Amino acid sequence: MKTDDGSAENTVLFEIQGRTGVVTLNRPEALNALTHPMVRRIDEALTAWEHDPAVHQVMIRGAGERGLCAGGDIRAIHDDAKAGATASPAFWRDEYRLNAHIARYPKPYVALMDGIVMGGGVGVSAHGGVRVVTERSRVAMPETGIGFVPDIGGTYLLARAPGELGTHLALTGAAVGAADALLCGLADHFVPARRLDELTARLAAAPAHEVLPRYADTPPPGDLAGRRPWIDHCYAADTVEEIVDRLLGHGDPAAKEAAETILAKSPTALKVTLAALRRAAGTQTLERVLVQEFRVSCRALALPDLVEGIRAQVVDKDRSPRWSPAALEAVTDAEVERFFTPLGAGYELEFPEAGAPR
Repeated sequence: MKTDDGSAENTVLFEIQGRTGVVTLNRPEALNALTHPMVRRIDEALTAWEHDPAVHQVMIRGAGERGLCAGGDIRAIHDDAKAGATASPAFWRDEYRLNAHIARYPKPYVALMDGIVMGGGVGVSAHGGVRVVTERSRVAMPETGIGFVPDIGGTYLLARAPGELGTHLALTGAAVGAADALLCGLADHFVPARRLDELTARLAAAPAHEVLPRYADTPPPGDLAGRRPWIDHCYAADTVEEIVDRLLGHGDPAAKEAAETILAKSPTALKVTLAALRRAAGTQTLERVLVQEFRVSCRALALPDLVEGIRAQVVDKDRSPRWSPAALEAVTDAEVERFFTPLGAGYELEFPEAGAPR
């Protein structure tokens, strides 16, 4: 197998199998979490293959049995935030540009979303043109649980899910299986996990649109379709407080559980997430949403909830974050609005082209 550039870590591998350029995220011990060098090398490979006539399509997959990618390396973000927050904005700048590159990729981009696919893992898969989930898939944007806000174009994707399903997933951080990922527009095809190796081999010789119909199947039933009535009603409220009140007052045990889940998240992150989703719904291009997300991410980096959330969930693992402020009503509209203000000349995320609607 021909690997990337011979680096010591080999955290991402590249090879050409027949007609297909294959990217393998290769940090299985860290659930293939993305680092800055990985992001840069993926983007470089995509650029090279874009102009290589021998490469007809691209495929991304994860090493190991646990998942495609659990997201960005949040321990590194935690350490950077404590040290002065200089590395994370540079990482996000390149990561978000990669997300846009994937969304605009001129050749078929096949993402094998097997196992855990969260945060940055969604960013390198769900913006692609051919997205495959399995019965093992668990797809999520869980950022509110660490005092952060959905990024990597996540607010763009979730704002375009049917009804208020995206709002439900963004605020609760809930992970969904194959059927619900398809329903929410985060995936296109269900393929049983036992057939992935065969599918991969076939893609080396033929285009995805010819191969996938032979392997696509009906996924096991999901949960969200049957919950649409209360989800669409409760999450249509104007504020997080009203959403929680509607959920608690609905009567469905699943609605009450959603309310309790939300109330355990960072109040600031919840309010900013709702505002970001509503803004993203009215924004025409992915690139413009990524510019907004970059502002929000940089603002979040300077506040205590992100460090505290990662500490509680990943570092100390006590699962008892102490949010500041601790209550939804203590987060003012003015504080939320500050997350969306421009960063200033030289600090904004910019794209070479404004980007036409997808």
